[in-house]
Amino acid sequence: MRYISTRGGIQPIHFKDAVMMGLATDGGLLLPETYPHVSPDQLESWRSLSYPELAFQVIAPFVDDISEDTLKELINRSYATFTHPQVTPVVHRDGVYILELFHGVTLAFKDVALQFLGNLFEHILGERGERLNIVGATSGDTGSAAIHGVRGKKGITIFILHPHGKTSPVQALQMTTVTDANVHNIAVRGTFDDCQDMVKALFNDLDFKAEYSLGAVNSINWARVLAQVTYYFWAWLRVTDSGTATVSFSVPTGNFGDIFAGYVAKRMGLPIEKLLLATNENNILTRFINQGDYSLTGVVSTVSPSMDIQVASNFERYLYHLFQEQPDRVRAAFAELREKGSISFSADEMQQVRAEFCSASVNQVETLETIDSFYRETGYLLDPHTAVGVKAAQDLLPADSARVCLATAHPAKFGEAVEKATGNPPPVPAALAALEGLPSRCSLMDADLAGIRDFIIRNIG
Repeated sequence: MRYISTRGGIQPIHFKDAVMMGLATDGGLLLPETYPHVSPDQLESWRSLSYPELAFQVIAPFVDDISEDTLKELINRSYATFTHPQVTPVVHRDGVYILELFHGVTLAFKDVALQFLGNLFEHILGERGERLNIVGATSGDTGSAAIHGVRGKKGITIFILHPHGKTSPVQALQMTTVTDANVHNIAVRGTFDDCQDMVKALFNDLDFKAEYSLGAVNSINWARVLAQVTYYFWAWLRVTDSGTATVSFSVPTGNFGDIFAGYVAKRMGLPIEKLLLATNENNILTRFINQGDYSLTGVVSTVSPSMDIQVASNFERYLYHLFQEQPDRVRAAFAELREKGSISFSADEMQQVRAEFCSASVNQVETLETIDSFYRETGYLLDPHTAVGVKAAQDLLPADSARVCLATAHPAKFGEAVEKATGNPPPVPAALAALEGLPSRCSLMDADLAGIRDFIIRNIG
């Protein structure tokens, strides 16, 4: 299995090089040349597997340069950190299945990928005798999960940019109370898109990237998406009883990475009826699917801050396939976005989009009402992001179908929103309660690329 860029400017590379490259050197995103196919019989044979065993079966066909024994060891070590024996259990409440992705070290779905990616980085660096300086942007959960994935690991220094005052208090504490010498938190006076734009600019400066050995943990890194593919197969195996039964997934997303993992699973042969993309008021992806309108607007702060994004970095991966895998069409689309602030699509392209996805935008009032009503009716607490997905599923997916909603974070990570919705604060897990009063370290900076660049150079490992 080799990897190519959505913009067509690199020669095919192997898996470990794709992990280390992160963003392709031509500014595009990396994708496998082909997707392995899983037959119904093969799918049925996976029903009795543990989560790590299933992860190996899903991931191994994409990995051509790590031995099976080593890959199994990396996977097993990654999921041994989770507190639930099933890693991502599925529960059934009020006609929907909830896929709980929050049993990792930071209580968010990003742990599923970033525990694996941290171990991958350490393995490859040790093998090559190299160092890596990770630079990433976060709207909240990626940062803490990435930090906890690489804290204290040999050969790695990490710099995480987050929008100052625009993450939840718990998300900020999970990042800034990690004071390991190889961890640097930067609070940026601006939005998540400001943070992401500066990170992309650093990676697009190829001389700087090479000189300072930059690596990516954002979902621009293919290994992030690959690790997330597993839990779509896991959930399907939990809620079906035959190899041809279809399932629909409701995915709260801002960056398109989590739902793109579902798209990959479908291309591999997983019987997915519909991928429902759920957004909050920052609804560029919903406008794209429902109206063919991919135009930039301002970012609105909401009670689901991890989705407060306009420019979805993983969207380019899907566009590559939508545009019949023509890199020149991808390049032209992003040139159009830079020049006009929008991308235009043909009627045939939009027909294909709507055959694969549906979408709904859920506002803050609806989000809070869903948290409250779902809790009153089932006794189950949703975090605001998961509530967006549940509300969208209730509105758009048939009640008599298998509806799986991705629960992307523990409700205690967004305690203020949950308390506003229900009148009571959520129970706080011991891991979060222990953050209060811990020493913290964070640098507050302007959204200035030159200043961020200088900070990285001064603090590099």
